[in-house]
Amino acid sequence: MSYLHKNVGTCSRSTEVTLTQDGTIEDVVIEGGCDGNLKGIRNLLKGMKAEEAIARMKGVKCGSKGTSCPEQIAFALEEALAAQK
Repeated sequence: MSYLHKNVGTCSRSTEVTLTQDGTIEDVVIEGGCDGNLKGIRNLLKGMKAEEAIARMKGVKCGSKGTSCPEQIAFALEEALAAQK
């Protein structure tokens, strides 16, 4: 199942997550943002349970911004899990 989240408060514009039926992350695609960092995060997340990724990334801030690209990924994962149920 794929889910698209429109990012707010970050350089990246959107996050698309693909989950398996059991909530494992198959893929994460981020539009915009810091290309190399986000590719690295993408590779680290593949195969991880969405709940674990959310716990690790929720609350991460980018400088003085109120959020970050990793936190926006966490929000996308939460929304995808809710839509999957």
